[in-house]
Amino acid sequence: MTQLDPVVQEFVDALNANDQDRFFAALTDDATMSDDGVERNIGQWTESEVFGSNGRLQVESIGDGGTELVADYTNSRWGSMRTSWRFTVRDGKVSRFETGQA
Repeated sequence: MTQLDPVVQEFVDALNANDQDRFFAALTDDATMSDDGVERNIGQWTESEVFGSNGRLQVESIGDGGTELVADYTNSRWGSMRTSWRFTVRDGKVSRFETGQA
C-alpha cells in the first residue's frame, strides 16, 4: 500500500492523538482549509469537528503520492462518515487541506 507523505502522516497522527499543539505545529502559519468546498477558519473548524468532538481518522486508501486519502472519519458530533482529504505540503508542513464527504 502507498504510504502517506510523512507530513500528512504527522497531521493524521496528531489529529488522532487529539493533540492540538502537535496538530497546529504540523501546519504552516498561513494554512487554509475547506470542508465540502466551503472555506473555513481552521481554529474554529478543528475545535468543532476535531478537538471538541473527539475526531478520529481511519485511513482506508491513499493516493497522489501520499497527499490524498479516503478515510472513515468519526466524531461525537456527526458519528461516522466516509471522507476524502487532499493536502498541499510546503516546507515540511501542511499549507492547505480540503476535506469533504467521499
